[in-house]
Amino acid sequence: MKKSALQIARAAYKPKMPKALYGSVKVEDGAVTQSVADQEEVKKLFPHTYGMPILKFVESSEHVSLPAINVGVILSGGQAPGGHNVIAGLFDGIKNMNVSSRLFGFLMGPGGLVDHDYKELTADIIDEYRNTGGFDIIGSGRTKLESTEQFDKGLEILKKLDIKALVIIGGDDSNTNACVLAEYYKEINAGVQVIGCPKTIDGDLKNEMIETSFGFDTACKVYAEVIGNIQRDCNSARKYWHFIKLMGRSASHIALECALQVQPNVCIISEEVEAKELSLDDVVSEIADVVAKRAENGNNFGTVLIPEGLIEFIPAMKGLIAELNDFLAHHQREFNAVPKEDQLAYVQKNLSTANAKIFASLPSGVARQLTLDRDPHGNVQVSLIETEKLLAEMVGSKLEEMKAAGKYKGKFAAQEHFFGYEGRCATPSNYDSDYCYSLGYTAAALIAAGKTGYMSSVRNTTAPASEWIAGGVPVTMMMNMERRHGKMKPVIQKALVELDGAPFKYFAANRGDWAIGTEFIYPGPIQFFGPTEVCDQPTVTLKLEQGR
Repeated sequence: MKKSALQIARAAYKPKMPKALYGSVKVEDGAVTQSVADQEEVKKLFPHTYGMPILKFVESSEHVSLPAINVGVILSGGQAPGGHNVIAGLFDGIKNMNVSSRLFGFLMGPGGLVDHDYKELTADIIDEYRNTGGFDIIGSGRTKLESTEQFDKGLEILKKLDIKALVIIGGDDSNTNACVLAEYYKEINAGVQVIGCPKTIDGDLKNEMIETSFGFDTACKVYAEVIGNIQRDCNSARKYWHFIKLMGRSASHIALECALQVQPNVCIISEEVEAKELSLDDVVSEIADVVAKRAENGNNFGTVLIPEGLIEFIPAMKGLIAELNDFLAHHQREFNAVPKEDQLAYVQKNLSTANAKIFASLPSGVARQLTLDRDPHGNVQVSLIETEKLLAEMVGSKLEEMKAAGKYKGKFAAQEHFFGYEGRCATPSNYDSDYCYSLGYTAAALIAAGKTGYMSSVRNTTAPASEWIAGGVPVTMMMNMERRHGKMKPVIQKALVELDGAPFKYFAANRGDWAIGTEFIYPGPIQFFGPTEVCDQPTVTLKLEQGR
């Protein structure tokens, strides 16, 4: 297979790890844990994996001989840069413990476990994928592991292959499912450990023990490069307003990080919109006011960053979507049977009076998008809602009103963009290459320590990699109860942008200057070779959070 020069060069890159992982390690138990909320309900559902301690790996001079072990690995959910390095780190970790250990990859996500579709991952296969983007080594999928029948079917192939540990690499929902699986296998004494790894470019799987989810760094750098390119063009042509929607359904971490990297004229933060109870018209008016103020200085151009999930955070829209999700969870078949031209009227008729009024006020295209098929977790697929086009159109209309009232004299022409898939399979940055490899190696150490129901954790990542702290955090520690498909279920609590956190505060303190002035930053492409300060930087978000 022909390879690019960069592929060849990256294959030789040796990821950096916490120094504790290079030799023999021993486990230090920390404090016992409890779930972030709903403690009694979560404890009742996870009697065998609740309340376990936080773990930390430290260097040990004692050499321990470990038996060979067969391990399975699954890539679950959407892709994120660095997944291949998690698998490489896991492979190297179990081989370092015993050269006879074997790694099996289940193909196309959790469905591969249920359907017994797998392949052994040997050194020659692993070496082809080191430091590369994508999940194509074994593929990924969105099958949910949630039924006893699935667990038992998976156990059949795990027993057949003599697999004693399973590593599930995924986001909050995938790791929730991993914890349910760990609990079940512990309850029936199946002899299979289950370990999770934190993946999602959205950045919403984070807490005090999981500093960031892997892939977030690379994806944000990819988006920031392209936004910077657009801003350079914008500042050159001086005639367009660019409305740029960025991936991130449930949180605005990507939009905020990109804003910190490129300094746009406007960046909407969904969590702030919700906290201030802003309406869609309020958001439109704020953008239009910036456009008008810049026009006064002769600047009829600029950039607006929009988080993918904005619509869900506008309080009135959030209530509508919640009712839609609940209604369609129970009436999807009936809805599908209604002729397409009558579906919107059918939905409107079955909504509460307040939400029916909001639904009727929406452009038909947006209303239609809100009724499209749900994702596997029962939520509206907000990536299909063209929020960037909706806002550009509404800002244009608002400016026409302002012009008629003598409050705006500029020219307005909009360009719309959505950056999502472009960042999900990018070649991982040095940070993600190192972080992911360390997560995989840490997962191997958790397996060696006999743990189950844990998520691999690597912290202190704004320091040099040798000073990173490797360990494990019980997945139950991150859980709360939420309504899914009309029922209350245990799930990992999503981490939203904290409005009192250092990253948002820095953004809020500077956005006024960015709005009126043209203070664009142009990050350029990810650098893999060169000075540390150019190649190994973590996100601005992490540096601000940790005061670096």
